[in-house]
Amino acid sequence: MVAHPESCCSIYRTLVQYLGSTPQRQARGIPPVNRRTTPPTHNEPPRVGSTLAALRTARALSLDELSRQAGVSKSMLSQIERNQANPTVAVVWRLANALGVPMHELLGGAKPDAPAIATVAAHATPALRSPDGRCELRILGPIELAGQFEWYELSVQPGGALESQPHEPGSREHLSVLSGSLEVQAGAESTRLKAGETARYAVDLPHAIRNPGKSAASALLVVLHA
Repeated sequence: MVAHPESCCSIYRTLVQYLGSTPQRQARGIPPVNRRTTPPTHNEPPRVGSTLAALRTARALSLDELSRQAGVSKSMLSQIERNQANPTVAVVWRLANALGVPMHELLGGAKPDAPAIATVAAHATPALRSPDGRCELRILGPIELAGQFEWYELSVQPGGALESQPHEPGSREHLSVLSGSLEVQAGAESTRLKAGETARYAVDLPHAIRNPGKSAASALLVVLHA
């Protein structure tokens, strides 16, 4: 499932609440998001967003699919998952029925039992494109590791470039080229990689991944946040 950065799958929109930055947000010049550090008080209504997102992800449902099954608009689902809207009892009932869980599981914030093997369908894997439209990043990492350890499948067309501003001090990226060739730049230094080669470099300074060749290239990109 490929989406424009402004409308990508809610897995990414949800994890961004917990990130200072990601390669895509830095490349697009989006400022870091402040992490929530103050826990909700007992007087606040229950926050069902994270539970809803976890239940939906565990069932490999996209926002569109859950929207159709529950009869709740996609925009409302997105707002609920980001804790920007509190659902009515009727909406909670519809969501609980669509997900096959009791209402109190959504309202109480209970975590769903994790399956022994969790799978994500190819069509449910969110993807982002660079501003030039020549780079595609498929988000392979799970939401619970966001902001710590992330990995992506990167495809770069000839002439494509993924340029990023500095991440947190001490952060590093690991780029393993699977096919074609790519150029990696970190600060003033750059190197060219061919298929089978890996570059490990600091990303607490401006950095970029480019395809200066005449054929498409693919790679596995791993980001370790400090």
